[in-house]
Amino acid sequence: ERGHGPYQPHEPGYGLYQPGHSPYDDQIPDPKSRTLAIQNAKAYLLKSSTTSGLNLYDHLANMLTKILDEQPTNAVDIIENISKDVKWAHFQKKMDTLRDEHEILPTFDAAEKRKALFLKANGEGDEELEEEIGETPLPNVMETAFYFEQAGIGLSKDESYHIFLALKKLISVQPIQTCRFWGKILGLEMNYIIAEVQYHEGEEEEETEEEAVTEEGGKWVGEVEDEEEEKEKEDEPPKSTYKPPPVIPKEENGTGANKYVYFVCNEPGKPWVKLPPVTPAQIVCARKIKKFFTGRLDAPVVSFPPFPGNEANYLRAQIARISAGTQISPIGFYQFAEEEDEEEEVEGGRDTYEENPDFQPLSVAEMVDSLSSWVHNVQSILKQGRCVWLNPLQKTEEEEENEEEEKAEEPDELPQELQQEIGPPLLTPLSEDEGIQNIPAWTAQPSTNLIPQYAVAVLQSNRWPGAYAFASGKKFDNIYFGWGHKYSPENHTPALPPPVQAEYPSGPEITETRDPTVEEELAFKAAREEALATAEEEEDEEGAEEDEEEDD
Repeated sequence: ERGHGPYQPHEPGYGLYQPGHSPYDDQIPDPKSRTLAIQNAKAYLLKSSTTSGLNLYDHLANMLTKILDEQPTNAVDIIENISKDVKWAHFQKKMDTLRDEHEILPTFDAAEKRKALFLKANGEGDEELEEEIGETPLPNVMETAFYFEQAGIGLSKDESYHIFLALKKLISVQPIQTCRFWGKILGLEMNYIIAEVQYHEGEEEEETEEEAVTEEGGKWVGEVEDEEEEKEKEDEPPKSTYKPPPVIPKEENGTGANKYVYFVCNEPGKPWVKLPPVTPAQIVCARKIKKFFTGRLDAPVVSFPPFPGNEANYLRAQIARISAGTQISPIGFYQFAEEEDEEEEVEGGRDTYEENPDFQPLSVAEMVDSLSSWVHNVQSILKQGRCVWLNPLQKTEEEEENEEEEKAEEPDELPQELQQEIGPPLLTPLSEDEGIQNIPAWTAQPSTNLIPQYAVAVLQSNRWPGAYAFASGKKFDNIYFGWGHKYSPENHTPALPPPVQAEYPSGPEITETRDPTVEEELAFKAAREEALATAEEEEDEEGAEEDEEEDD
């Protein structure tokens, strides 16, 4: 029979693995020595570290306990991390007076801000909502987002729905007749969500009256101050006769560049802020500068030429420029009213239109192939900064009377004649837009070529990157997502400062005289004394002659 072990009984190595036959049996110490060695080893493991105060025995015991409790996979590969975790847990005090501050997650903070969007107003029921569905000015943001999503344009569904609720809250607070989600302008710190609205006629007139009252009050106070200042002007030095160019007034609310009112907010759930009306000076200056938005409406706009206003005014000017160049609609959707007078057409062109009830939409292929199937539905802005040109030299009757009085005292100065600016009329086809060097002004394409039966016509502006429009049947809309900058093929170069003014021509009437020397002063005094002496002698002689004549 074969025995146990690797060796057979007749082989020399047989019996080495049997108890008592090991060659190392003579080297094994007695039990007392073994116990002493174990105690010494344990004492060494229990020796505390001079740096951390820990000992290796307890550390290994805690590691083994942690491994047996958690039973991680591949414990040998993470033994170093387990050692670090055990050390880190040992130095945490269980009864520390300092407590960690509860960290608020960004998602929780955002949910708290948007909680108010999901709350219904008091007394708002389902019956009232059903009645207001047909008359509400609230736009269907989700439907518009769906169409733009076909072309890969837009925001996430969550953000679109939050904007939807924010617009609903705006309409419930403000007396708004029409409302539209204009777009989103990006900023360095925060972004701007923009809503384009129109007030009811009565509400808009009230605001205009308040502005007029403020201006009239300012004039009355100014007149009183002028009367007080007239007395002080007598001793003042002469002032410059330079007259600055006349200030071009802004267009009235509801017309031109101020046809719509714009509200902005940084995030859905934050309060909406109304932007001020735009002035021609702000539009003209905005064309010469290029600034990133910060997201703070009160931030100053540091630029050259200096911008007349803060970031809220600059944002409003850029919105007016983008709207004038990118708000488009399918041809035939809008038409001019037949009752308009011809005089309005001659002055500044038609500025109003109405929907065409007989509009027949074109196919997607026709909308994509030709830019003539799209038209601009917002008035263009002239170089003057207005949609309707205004002659700054044309003055009212009171100003003409004041000028007639001034002309009687001062010589006549013939004003330079200004040529009237004429821009493209309303509802002009996109095919007439000028390109940018070799780049067309617009790029048209279907949303998909795989299923053309359900494609959507999408247009992208190359002049204002971020401006898009879609058309599908009788539905269309415009939107903007970008930084609010116009495309320029070359790098932006700021305007140079004006040249340094020339020095006033030097002449004897303004040249400073040389200080006289001491000798010259003495000679001047002597000459003056001689002149006085001769004058006194002549007076004495004349007096003596008069006395002689009286005696005779």
